[in-house]
Amino acid sequence: MNQESDSNDEPAGQDPLLLLKTIQLLWTKKEMKKQLKEEIRRGFAGLEDPLAGLLDILESSTDWKGKGHSLGYYITSELQLWMKEHPAVQQSGMKLKKLQTRVLRILAQCPANLLDPLISIYQLHTADRNYLLGHVSHLYHRGDYKEAAILSIKLKLQPDQDVEKMCMPLLFQDKINLMEDYVGEYPELQCKLLQILDTWCEPGFNIRDIARQYQGLSRYKPDKLNRKMLSKLVFRLLDRFNVDPALCPNVVNQRHLRTLNYLFYKRFVEKTMTQENWTDHVQSTVGENQWLQGHLIQLLINYCDLNTAARWAQRCNLPEEILPIGVADELQKLKIQESVEEATKAENYEEINKKNYYQLPIPRANIHFLQKWEEMLQCWEKVLQPGQIVAIDMEWRPSFGMVGKPRVSLLQIAVKDEVFLLDLPQLLEQAEMEGEKEKLPHFIQMLYSDAAITKLGYGMSGDLSSLAATCFALKGMDKQSQGVVDLLTVDKQLQMASIDWKKGSRKVEQSYEDKGIRQPEKGLSLLVQHVLGKPLDKTEQLSNWEKRPLREEQIVYAASDAYCLLEIYEKLCKDPASFGLNSDLTKSLVGKPTIKARAKKQLNKQEVLSPCGQQCKGSEKETSRPPAPISAKEFNVVCDNMLQGLGRYLRCLGVDVRMLENEDDHRKAAELQSQVGEGRCFSVNCSEKAKEQALQVLKHFNVHVTLEDIFSRCQVCNCNKYLKVPKERMRQLVEGSKHSAGDGGTSCSTPCKEKSSRTCDAAQHTETTQSEWLEWTDPCGAAVGLEEGTTLQVAAIPPGVLDKAELTDFYCCTRCGKVFWEGSHFGRVVSQFKDVLVIVGDEQSIYKLS
Repeated sequence: MNQESDSNDEPAGQDPLLLLKTIQLLWTKKEMKKQLKEEIRRGFAGLEDPLAGLLDILESSTDWKGKGHSLGYYITSELQLWMKEHPAVQQSGMKLKKLQTRVLRILAQCPANLLDPLISIYQLHTADRNYLLGHVSHLYHRGDYKEAAILSIKLKLQPDQDVEKMCMPLLFQDKINLMEDYVGEYPELQCKLLQILDTWCEPGFNIRDIARQYQGLSRYKPDKLNRKMLSKLVFRLLDRFNVDPALCPNVVNQRHLRTLNYLFYKRFVEKTMTQENWTDHVQSTVGENQWLQGHLIQLLINYCDLNTAARWAQRCNLPEEILPIGVADELQKLKIQESVEEATKAENYEEINKKNYYQLPIPRANIHFLQKWEEMLQCWEKVLQPGQIVAIDMEWRPSFGMVGKPRVSLLQIAVKDEVFLLDLPQLLEQAEMEGEKEKLPHFIQMLYSDAAITKLGYGMSGDLSSLAATCFALKGMDKQSQGVVDLLTVDKQLQMASIDWKKGSRKVEQSYEDKGIRQPEKGLSLLVQHVLGKPLDKTEQLSNWEKRPLREEQIVYAASDAYCLLEIYEKLCKDPASFGLNSDLTKSLVGKPTIKARAKKQLNKQEVLSPCGQQCKGSEKETSRPPAPISAKEFNVVCDNMLQGLGRYLRCLGVDVRMLENEDDHRKAAELQSQVGEGRCFSVNCSEKAKEQALQVLKHFNVHVTLEDIFSRCQVCNCNKYLKVPKERMRQLVEGSKHSAGDGGTSCSTPCKEKSSRTCDAAQHTETTQSEWLEWTDPCGAAVGLEEGTTLQVAAIPPGVLDKAELTDFYCCTRCGKVFWEGSHFGRVVSQFKDVLVIVGDEQSIYKLS
């Protein structure tokens, strides 16, 4: 520090450097913490200018440059608190500007925990913005990319900076979390960043050419930053920032192309996929993307023949001019051949279709396609009548694995003898142009919230979610709905009632277009077959429902999809017993709240979670009041084997979860449902991701999760006992396992009985609220015997982890041997589940938030 330059500014008062020496002496004596605090406050009071004095202290000391709570951090924090009691010490004008200039030099090298206090004390948010940008630019051109980004975030300078220039060095240095934080609060910058990353995923793009533009890149690994890694990153950011995937066509196309290559490998190399399944997946993958369709044709030429390629070109409706010559010639021959066959097929099609599939029992004239609000009036009058029974269905363009909720293109509303098809995009656009955009949402809200009108649907939770994504005014409709009957719930009851039903007992004859065994019916089609005798013809299910005009086949399909619900409901209500359902079916379907005595048998107070999309029968309460809070350690659940992803998330949060195995019958979950008490069964919406399912479950049962709950259970085996192994000991174990493998050994474990006295008994046993951490104390051989003879999975530790300086210990599951260590995953889990997280005092977790 240049003390002479500041001597003129230093007023007559206590010397800050003498104060620093006194404080440093007390700092070494940790037991004098109270005296240290008093001395700091007394020292600030004795300084003529405490703000300048703090800078003198920081410039003269080096102990604040390390991580953690240093003396510099302690002094700064105490000054910040002291200033609240003495606001008169705040500076302004030229004197403040001089202090800001000095503090910026310190910010360039201080640890992250000092940034916020110093920015607050010296009011840097009020400093000249151009000056701040210039200072950050200086750091950037010096190669301090991380420091420049952190300071920009703290001072909120991002809107005035070049997002590519600031973020790309962070990506090269593997500072992805910092890059995400940089654009985190700015949607426009998020889109720009995603577009840049998508450009890097173009075929032939050389990422190393970009890296050469940035000097002094540390930790840059060219091989790690490849197109596959970037593609995964883009999809994660699209999901996190809720951005339309259409913004990133390159990564979307490349992912679909990889899927296409995989499908060809499974079908023609491994030969483990049927023609029907392969065709379905190929159609879903390429959709109407002409670029992907072109690659499909080339793959068909390579794996099959020109005739097959020509048939797919015809199915995709590809222009002949873009086809390879051989395929175009074959397509011409195919058209001539099919024109001869078409006349014969047309004569037989209608008769065969009527024989095999459910037929709409109303004339075509009773199907109304509505595109204008004036046409909506007749629908309004007939639907919104007390006592009316209304069937509702929705269609949208298939997403083919894309991110985000689909937008509804067609809303079908069926009443007795009539079906109304609402062109939702057109009606919403017209209403907005006329300044009455609340018209249609108001009609839909009136329909769903009227308890006097019975609404029928199949999987209505997913439909309502898509409806909310289409029109923001309809968000939260699922909570306002009354008088709703989801036949998907009845479908599940039928599955439990009949083994033959579960297998899809009825058979239908093959139509002329079937070339092999018909795929088993599923979903609504199977329910229609079981109740009404014939399945639905789902040929048009994957149509492009956004394209106008709709084809006649689409209109009939859409009307049938809704109207069949009316017929199913009517038949089930007339004779529920013949389908193995309770005689009080009408009451249970309409969803009137019922009060039942709590079951005496409760499976150890466990909850049963099953995949359905709706709450299980018996879980509805007469009051909407939430249940009493329960801690994660007291919450025990059983998950159906289709909900294993949900189960792992719950275990991650400290919940005791038992999951049915893949080979277990679904009816095992149904048996458990009958043994638990009222309101203790919850069926999960399978269309949601596992993380969203976990949030739904925790909120539904009012489970409170604390920081110490996170990772207190092993996600793999549900165990809550761990061995705590020091890093150096773990290094020995890893080396020992390598030597063991080199000697040809298949396992490094020793039977548990022989090892127990040397391992578990010798370990220091400690208990926490959630889990048991067993301190490692016995330096025995490379193999560590664990519960039931399992071994530590040391081979799964990635290279480089043991070299991380900040790591001191590893935590090993005593049941399955999986090895855990501190990292950024804890912070991500906290962020994902902050809505259900309860912070208790100064609670700390085993893992540090990073």
